[in-house]
Amino acid sequence: MLHYAVVFFVIALVAALFGFGGIAASAVGIGKILFLVFAVLALISFVVGLTRRG
Repeated sequence: MLHYAVVFFVIALVAALFGFGGIAASAVGIGKILFLVFAVLALISFVVGLTRRG
């Protein structure tokens, strides 16, 4: 999932470079959402891993 977030950020940078502001804004929004989902799932996984060990 982190890979997809990075891909969308790269798409946003390229779109902004060529002047497509709307597409860049959309790609940044999607990238932010994917990164937040990744961060939440990573945190949940970390906490569950700690609780199972002891």
